[in-house]
Parts: sequence; structure tokens; C-alpha cells
Amino acid sequence: GSLLVSERIDREELCGALSPCSLSFEIVVENPLELYSGAVEIQDINDNDPVFPSSQAKLEISESVAAGARFPLESAQDPDVGINSLQTYQLSANPHFALDVQTRVDGSKYAELVLEKELDREEQRELHLVLTALDGGSPPRSAHVQIHIDVVDANDNAPVFNQSTYKASVRENTPSGTLVARISAYDLDDGPNGDIVYSFSSHTPAKVRELFALDSATGELRVKGQLDYEETKLYEIYLQAKDKGAVPGVAHCKVLVEVVDVNDNTPEVTVTSVYSPVPEDAAPGTVIALLSVTDLDSHDNGLILVQVSDVNDNAPKSSQDSYDVYVLENNVPGIPILNVSATDPDLGRNAHLSYTLLQGDPTVGHIFSINRENGTLYLLTSLDHEDQVEFSMMVQVQDGGSPPLATNVSVSVFVTDLNDNAPTVLYPHPNTTTTYTDVVAPGTPAGHMVTKVVAVDADAGYNAWISYTLLQATDPSLFSVGLHNGEIFTARQLQEDDAPQHTLVILLKDHGEPVLSASATVSISVAEMVKEVLTDLTDVAPANDPRRHVTFYLILAVILVSAAFFITMLSVGIFKCYKWRQSRELFNSSRSTLYRTPGPFHHIDAVRGGLTPPNFYHQVYLTTDSHQSDLLCKKPFTSSPLGSRQSTMRNGEPGLYHQIVGTATQLPTPAE
Repeated sequence: GSLLVSERIDREELCGALSPCSLSFEIVVENPLELYSGAVEIQDINDNDPVFPSSQAKLEISESVAAGARFPLESAQDPDVGINSLQTYQLSANPHFALDVQTRVDGSKYAELVLEKELDREEQRELHLVLTALDGGSPPRSAHVQIHIDVVDANDNAPVFNQSTYKASVRENTPSGTLVARISAYDLDDGPNGDIVYSFSSHTPAKVRELFALDSATGELRVKGQLDYEETKLYEIYLQAKDKGAVPGVAHCKVLVEVVDVNDNTPEVTVTSVYSPVPEDAAPGTVIALLSVTDLDSHDNGLILVQVSDVNDNAPKSSQDSYDVYVLENNVPGIPILNVSATDPDLGRNAHLSYTLLQGDPTVGHIFSINRENGTLYLLTSLDHEDQVEFSMMVQVQDGGSPPLATNVSVSVFVTDLNDNAPTVLYPHPNTTTTYTDVVAPGTPAGHMVTKVVAVDADAGYNAWISYTLLQATDPSLFSVGLHNGEIFTARQLQEDDAPQHTLVILLKDHGEPVLSASATVSISVAEMVKEVLTDLTDVAPANDPRRHVTFYLILAVILVSAAFFITMLSVGIFKCYKWRQSRELFNSSRSTLYRTPGPFHHIDAVRGGLTPPNFYHQVYLTTDSHQSDLLCKKPFTSSPLGSRQSTMRNGEPGLYHQIVGTATQLPTPAE
């Protein structure tokens, strides 16, 4: 069980700058079967010296540069990590410059010269400094670089970046030449002193220069090498802008480039067979092989996903079980009036919904239509509230599963009323040439109802509420009309000097929006007798009216009908008298018989008289040998006249019963 090193381990070769550096392994123990995961962490030792890109560095600094100016220096690289990596820089003693050591985001160090005392070319034309890089090992390892500084005449204006830090993100495996960022600086000088050249700062690591390229004229930073998220997630790039003056001015900026992970690594499956061949009598649950899955990508790109296939086990579900839709009548055909909304939590075809209008009422299919894909309900025709107020239908929502599942949703469409019907006058009828004349006697007092205008409105509710106003009259002071009932009253007592004929024009208006109206013309005659009215009507009738004799024929018809009715009633009376005489003679012929077996009762319904209320009727019960019998008056809805004669007489009302007088005979006993 010992784990041995089989060859020399070089941490920098295995892991580079990654820390910690670990190697993973798995150990399988048999009988009993157990799996152990392990990792060997390769610890770093200080076996590498810091290294500068070159052994010398040259700077040109104008004597006019003010104190506090900073000048980046080339950074040293140390492949060791942790405390063994590059930790600090040291600068040789001098009267003009100090060293400022900065730390990048990734923890690496870089140094900048800071001018503490202004330079004087006349006093000293050049300076020689030594920069030392030290790591944190014990003992520390170091590297040196010679810095040669030339003091030159002044360049008035140095370039200035429009921002000190730029941020950009780029996907790993981005093709070479892809634009990452564009930096920009300006210089107020003219000529060469104002021309700007962009370049990497001296302390930009060599690895960065291999991965990115900078256009010296445009300041465009592009991808040059192959980026790998798994190797480095963030790059901190230092750039500078320098003019072309004799003593060039320099400006510095920083670009932070974030590398975005893409799913560029396939999962690695390691299969360790521990039990092969498998015996046919192996017990259920026996481990046959061990599977180990790894993925170098990060976050979701590194998960192993198990797909669960969908089964159509969910019926469509509507947001509402029923819908009530209100549509104004006289609508434009083809408008959408409702969207039936439903969802299905299944996936794919099982969640594809279709909408169907069930044809319960055959008229619904001619009036409504539904979009099969999105459930939009359309109105195909124009509706009329006066024709039909409500439509009921059922919408079926079905998924595309096998077998499909469905849900039914009820829809009720209510047609709301518009004021599209004017009042219609029923009396007096407006579409006839016959003149309707109402009669009122002279001297009639105020408040007497003369006639009534009858009208209807086919609309509903407030749209059908009719108001009546007197629009025009022969004498406006004589008559008034009820605002809501159309009744025409006398406004004052009729005088002898009032005109005999009056024509009223009544305006009928509903209360819809817009208001619709109609008018009715009423003729009123002031006369004592109908003859005067008829005479007046004859006078006012048009000479060329072919029906001018209609009144005469109506009166003649009334007289003829009255005469026929009189003759009929006289004939009935004579017939009744004749029958009464026959029964009288029959009675006289049977008087000699004292006792006779009573015959059956005869039920005779009396003729209702004009003064008898319609809910009363007379019943007469006679025996063959009756001398005197009772006429029974029965109350409304009494079940039978065969009850107690005394009770019936007691319940009768005065004046509504009579006695029929005959010859007194022996009446049958109640038992008989």
C-alpha cells in the first residue's frame, strides 16, 4: 500500500503558476470492495532565481519632468510560487529616484521609479541605477538589471489617456485577431511632439506579450495566442502611450481582460473493472465496475447532466375555468374578443396545445371561430342585442401527447346594447292615412285624461326609457302630456271659445347616447256627441280619399251585428219558454202519484248573467218530482257542489242566488 515516486517531480513543469499543485489518484481495495480517492500536493521549493527580460534598461527623462512622476520598470519573473516567488525590488541609492513596489491582482509584484528630486541636464546628463529583484526563499534568490537614465531637454506636453483603467472580457478559444479593447490617448503638442505611439509597458510579462498584440498606431489590443480559462482567468496588461518628441512624453494605463469559460472540455470517464467475468449467480447489487467522471470546465460547463424523458402525465390547465366576455352589438366582423390561455408543464410535443371550439350549438360555429394555435376567439359576424343577448360555448384545449389529454373551458359571450333603435309609436299608428280622433266634451275640467300615446323601444335598459314632450299644439295651454307615460291631460278647463279641433305633435325620445326620437300626431275634437265628431271628420277628410265612407260602413256594420244579436237572444228566450212549458205539463201529469222513486239528479248550469262576476256560476239540482229546489251559488274554485246544501247556501253571497218555486213534494232522504 505504499505510494512511491517513480521519477523526479518538477512542480513548475507540472502546474506552472497554478497553486496549489496537486495530482489526483484513486485506489481500489478488493475484498471487501472499497474505493478511495486521493491527491498528492506538490510543494514548491525555492529552486528558481528571478529573471529579468534583459540585463539592461534604458530610460530617457526630460529635465522638465516634475517631482512625483512615475516610470514603470521591467518586471522580473520567478516560476516558483507562494513565498518562493518574487516578493520585492530594491533600488541602488541615489538622490533623485525612489522605488515603489506594487502588487497586481494575481499577487505578482512590479516596480516603478518615482522622481523625488527634479533633474538638471546641465548638472548631470545621465544616471546609472541598479534594480534588484528578490524572492522570499531562505536564503533568498535575486536578479539584477542595470538602469541607464538619459536626462534630455523638455517636451512641453505628455500624452494623456482618456481613462486610466480599461476592462474587457473575451471567451477562451477566441480566434487570433479578435479585438479585445481599444485604448486612446491624446497629446496637445503639434508635429512629432503630438504623434502618439502605443506599446506594452516595460514590466508587462512575456506571457502576456505572447497572447496579446497591440497596434502601435491605433491602440487596438487583439488576441494573438490561445487563451485558456482553465490556465488563467484574468490578465492585467500595462500599456503606455509615448509621443515622438526629442524627449518623448509617456502616459500609462492598465487593461483588465477577463477570460470567459466555454464548454471546450469533454467529460472524461474512467472505467475501472473490478469484477469480470460476472458469475451468473451474482447477487443483485453486486458492484461490477466503478465509473469516475471529471470535467475541466467550470460551473455549469463542468456538470454531468442526466436527461429525464417526459411522459404526457399532465393535462392542459387554463388560467380560468370560465370566461365572461362582453361585446357591443353592431360590431365589426372578424375582431378578436378573447384569448383563452392555458399551460402544460410537460415538454416538447406533450406540451404543444391546440384549441378547438366544440359545436354544441350549430349556430355558434357560424358566428365564432378560434385560432387553433394560440386560442384567440374571433367574432365572424355582427351581433344584434335585440336578436340574441347571450351565447354559450365550450373551448377544448388539447395537448399533442399520445394519448392526448384535454381540458374544457366554458365561454359566455354577452351582447351589450347600443342605442340603435328609435322609439316606435303603436298608437296612434303613424303609417296609415286613417285619422284617429279623440273626443272631449266642452267644459271638461283640468286634469282629465283625454288619450294616451303608446310607444315601445326595441333597445334595453336606459336606452329604452322613453320620455314624452309636447312639441307642437293648436293651443299649447289646453293640453299637457305625461313625461314618462305619454298620457294626454287637459291642462285647464275647456271653454266655449276654444277651437273645436286640436292637433298635437308629441315628441318621443329615448335616453340613449346618442338620443333617438320619433313623433306622434294626435287629433282631439271638442264635441258633445259622436255625430258632431263624425261631421267634423267628414269635413276634414280629403276630397280625393277613396276610403272617405269607411265610417259609414263601420256604423252600418255595428247596427247589423246588434240586430243579429237581438234576434238571437229573442230566439233563445222563446226556446227556453217552450221547454219550460213542456216541463210544466210533465209535472202536472205526475201530481197524482204521492210517492215515487226519485230519479237521477239532473245537473243544469245556469247561464252567466252580465252582472254576475266571471268567477261565479249557478248550478240547479232538480229531482223528477221536485216542487221546490235550491239554486246553489258556488264560490270560486270550490271542488264539488255535492256537499252540504246548508253549507252551500251559507257560503253564497246575497244577491247571487235565486229560488226556483215549484210544487212541494217529498224530497229523498240523504241516505237515498
